[in-house]
Amino acid sequence: MLLKARKAIHSESRKGNPYDNALMESFYKTLKRELVQEAHFEAPEQAQKEIFKYIELYYNTKRMHLSLEYVYPFDF
Repeated sequence: MLLKARKAIHSESRKGNPYDNALMESFYKTLKRELVQEAHFEAPEQAQKEIFKYIELYYNTKRMHLSLEYVYPFDF
């Protein structure tokens, strides 16, 4: 209903095909491996805060990426 009200188009990958959105699937894999897998969050709010810090303070600013010719996403 909300999508219709805002005249937005819903888009999803085909079922069982991670290659439709390979960049995001790769990011999710990295996020899980580097942060979430070994974490023991006390509450959803703590998880949200830590994921935000991971993305904004580390992943985009201090983690060089092969696909960006070893440039930080923020600098790219």
